[in-house]
Amino acid sequence: MAEKTIDQLCEELMARKERARYPVGKDAIEKQHKRGKLTARERIDKLLDPGSFVELDEHVEHRCTLFGMEDRKFPGDGVVTGYGTVEGPLQFHNR
Repeated sequence: MAEKTIDQLCEELMARKERARYPVGKDAIEKQHKRGKLTARERIDKLLDPGSFVELDEHVEHRCTLFGMEDRKFPGDGVVTGYGTVEGPLQFHNR
């Protein structure tokens, strides 16, 4: 089996990131917007400082095989976790 090039690996990673960003598809997001709701990531973006959110485990998937769940997998398993800043980094003052 031939090894993948760096370009191929980067392309795969970018595709996985895109799939993780829109796990239920862009159509479902549009339906949510029509109901006046934001996605979890959109709400996080509004809460935190721009560009400060670091998502953790965006590619994790469950391993359940009961109740037909083996056919229903979503990147991040329907949960968005991470960290970021609100109104800048922590400030430490010597007193």
